[in-house]
Amino acid sequence: MTKDLYDLGEMPEVGVVPKNMHAFTVRQDRFGDPKDAWKREVIPTPELGPKDVLVYVMATGINYNNVWAALGYPLDVIADRQKKGEPEDFHAGGSDCSGIVWAVGSEVDNCKPGDECVVASGWWDPEDPWVKSGKDPMLANSTRVWGYQTNYGSYCQFAKAQSHQIQKKPKHLSWEEAGCYMLCASTAYRMLMGFEPHTVKEGDVVLVWGAAGGLGASALQIVSALGGKPVAVISEEDKRDFCMSKGAVGVINRKDFDHWGTMPDTKSKEWGAWMKGARAFGAAIWECVGERQNPQIVFEHPGEATLPTSGFVCDKGGMIVICAGTTGYNITMDLRYHWMMQKRLQGSHVANDEQAAAVNELVIAGKVDPGMSEVYSFDEIGNAHQLMWENKHPHGNMVCLVNATEKGQGKTA
Repeated sequence: MTKDLYDLGEMPEVGVVPKNMHAFTVRQDRFGDPKDAWKREVIPTPELGPKDVLVYVMATGINYNNVWAALGYPLDVIADRQKKGEPEDFHAGGSDCSGIVWAVGSEVDNCKPGDECVVASGWWDPEDPWVKSGKDPMLANSTRVWGYQTNYGSYCQFAKAQSHQIQKKPKHLSWEEAGCYMLCASTAYRMLMGFEPHTVKEGDVVLVWGAAGGLGASALQIVSALGGKPVAVISEEDKRDFCMSKGAVGVINRKDFDHWGTMPDTKSKEWGAWMKGARAFGAAIWECVGERQNPQIVFEHPGEATLPTSGFVCDKGGMIVICAGTTGYNITMDLRYHWMMQKRLQGSHVANDEQAAAVNELVIAGKVDPGMSEVYSFDEIGNAHQLMWENKHPHGNMVCLVNATEKGQGKTA
């Protein structure tokens, strides 16, 4: 007999979809500290469109985008969706998960109920003319980050995704290991391999900021797997060994330098001191590499505090690729080094299906591991975001169990 609501971990017959489900949500009157904004609720299980998939979520990764959702800044994701005609007055988030395909829409032919999967985070309107023309979907106007700019993500007992997002789960990983890597790993892969001719090649030096975080740890491993030389930047010494274990050829502690932030005016007396610090940082990269070789790619996401230095140390004809601005959005650079040395400043955002599949194959082959840090319960989702907001989270990718109620489940090979 079908029930209207099942407990977490209670598994109905595959394909049976209950009326309601457990989920963690944010509402506008709770915007603020993530530990208070995220609350467990019972909400209706979403209905599927013809190209949609419902996933029985086993575990979910924790990402910074849903720190922003909790804060209601820089975007009120609820109000943004309501402007587009969506009725829900809540945000049920989550952009990373492992699980089981539970139900599929009438036009889905790439997966079936019962398939074990992970979910890629790029979402777009399948009828978008740009997408239908065969161009990169990540540049389509309809593109969204699943579980941040869309509702019913992976903090739900049953997550609603588009069928093209479904990727095969690596068999050697537990549910929690498989549930935490795809967003960071695919984002990193696009940054490193998505912008020809600036892709990682054998022997390339790649500078990786925030290397002990989920995104940075993925980048270190991808660069190493592709034959590059990743140089890690950290903020605490206890992160050094972690980065070396993920393939870094050397590690720089940014706290050994004090020239961060807005670059001084090049005509000011302060500019000389700033340049001295930037040159010293560049020399530290050479020391890590063992020769005077500048980064062909600088893997950026701090933004405001670090971009002046990234622009300076990047090699002639190289690329600074950036996917966030965790220290701020207002950037300064010495353009003389940019145009005279013909460098590229490239924005990047999430990944398309091909890029997600490519990095997933690296994980399946054992060349990239999920970088999982701590495992929490479903009811600790708010606290996990609070740790991330306060920069107190452990190295790597945090994960929360959902329907997988015990650690270590899900390995089949």
